[in-house]
Amino acid sequence: MYIDFHTHAFTETIAPKAMANLTRTMMESDFREKALPVTDGTVGELLGKMNEWHVDKSVILPIATKPSQQHTINNWAKSVQEDHPDKLICFGTVHPDAEDALPELERIKEIGLHGVKLHPDYQGFLADDEKAFPIYEKCEELGLPLIFHAGFDVVSPDLIHCTPKMGAEIIERFPRLKLIMAHLGGCDCWDDTEKYLVGKNVYLDTAFIDGLIPDEQALRIFRNHGTDKILFASDCPWHPSTREMGLLDRLPLTDDEKKDISYRNAVKLLGI
Repeated sequence: MYIDFHTHAFTETIAPKAMANLTRTMMESDFREKALPVTDGTVGELLGKMNEWHVDKSVILPIATKPSQQHTINNWAKSVQEDHPDKLICFGTVHPDAEDALPELERIKEIGLHGVKLHPDYQGFLADDEKAFPIYEKCEELGLPLIFHAGFDVVSPDLIHCTPKMGAEIIERFPRLKLIMAHLGGCDCWDDTEKYLVGKNVYLDTAFIDGLIPDEQALRIFRNHGTDKILFASDCPWHPSTREMGLLDRLPLTDDEKKDISYRNAVKLLGI
């Protein structure tokens, strides 16, 4: 069984423009892997690819890039989850600059969304900025898992808005927070993941790491951090789920370790 903990999709009307803009940013960047999208960004195509790739469930992580978007996006996520209860699990999102971010977190919990996605690069804040602390505290209080985009992002090549060190500081300040640092703690920051995050009370996902991180370093992080805190993820549409499946297959993991990563940890964390 596979639960892909990190995927993205948009409404039918927004998807063409959003994917065109994101793809252009990716291809114009100097990043060492310029990934073309493998879906058109719609829910329908994600579902089709899940069937092709033998993914049982996917977690969709929407992002409010403006304060005014959070309510509408969360309503959409609720409808997607209700339309595909056996296949799709949706997180909600808030914007740190939204005056109603904290009530919206309560509504996210009430409408049955399974967590909260923040993308500091697209939302224009540093993860360790105290203005975001009330959001972390409220997620901790509500028991809502919180996932950060962590590490390098092509939209902000000169400033990393969420580093592994920032994640470690957040864990220390909010010890009951169910925190997930995407991209194995920080895309292209894996030495710092080993320095600051390994062994701490935090989940790391595998989104978009195949081909970027050396296999031996990935295995070392998995083992030293504990495979009970690693979540299988792809970052679809930027990687097909089969990329990170291939990584798990290459590494000398035991059957139990692979099952923990591929679905058991997600089941436990999400309470599904």
